[in-house]
Amino acid sequence: MFSYYQLSVPVYTRALQQLSHLLDKASDYALAKKVSDDTMLGLRLAPDMLPFVKQIQIACDTSKFAVARLSDTAAPKHEDNEKTLAELKERIADTLKFIQSVPEASFANAAAKTIQLPYMPNPMSADVYLLQFVAPNLYFHVSMAYALLRNNGVEIGKMDYLGPI
Repeated sequence: MFSYYQLSVPVYTRALQQLSHLLDKASDYALAKKVSDDTMLGLRLAPDMLPFVKQIQIACDTSKFAVARLSDTAAPKHEDNEKTLAELKERIADTLKFIQSVPEASFANAAAKTIQLPYMPNPMSADVYLLQFVAPNLYFHVSMAYALLRNNGVEIGKMDYLGPI
């Protein structure tokens, strides 16, 4: 049986590290093709879709808030004001630093928690929150970031998304 810590911190660490890797690829592409950071941060697949910058911010927030809620730890505040790819990399690094700083013992009472999100009508058990909300939400936003970059010419493939196994 896996613990809440094992199903969160190492999983989110891996996803965010790969997201940072994708930003490295995006930065290389932007430099080589002379594409502005403003253009890169504004990438969308559809007019009503959140832009690339929001995909990164939400992936970070999903990770940090899940760890905070499950461990009774205060999550760091981010202003959502990143304007460059380098600032987005810093946001990911800050998020990684936070989630990796939370000790496994802090998750001891996670199973007994009920999570109520302000934008969701019903509270969720910790299991439902972790497995049916956080996991798909995190992977959705990481996948969208990948798709946005790939769709706009950044040379990335599946292993850039998965990373080393």
